Amino acid sequence: MIKCFEGTLNQSGTARVAIINSRFNSFICERLQEGAVDALQRHGIADEQIAVYKVPGAFEIPLLAKKLADSKKYDGIVCLGAVIRGDTPHFDYVAAEVSKGIAATSIDSGVPIAFGILTTNTIEQAIERAGSKAGNKGWDAAVTLLEMIDLLSRI
Repeated sequence: MIKCFEGTLNQSGTARVAIINSRFNSFICERLQEGAVDALQRHGIADEQIAVYKVPGAFEIPLLAKKLADSKKYDGIVCLGAVIRGDTPHFDYVAAEVSKGIAATSIDSGVPIAFGILTTNTIEQAIERAGSKAGNKGWDAAVTLLEMIDLLSRI
């Protein structure tokens, strides 16, 4: 018989979670944070087990994620931000480096890190993903994190 392992969302209030959120595009990022916190609370994580860290922009997220992962204070980290395409190639550089940095930090540290960075072509697309038509990607990232915390604890 094949053994299948899958994480659950109920942390029984034991997980310690850090949220890193960008202040750039704050009108989007604040909605993402609200969604992430709501998801954590609804799945049994108490306020005192959630810490929110603000960084200037998305590019700064990987460095703080590494510091927090190395601190061993948190069972998982949710990274939130919004990189919206403009008229220059800046979007491509920032989106690529943030993605690589977060992935490398998670792999190197063994700490689950959820990717809640919006990379959209327009402000309207970002708004849709921060709590309107397309749901809230902050919520989705927090739920993903809880599942990964649980799954990794079973190994």
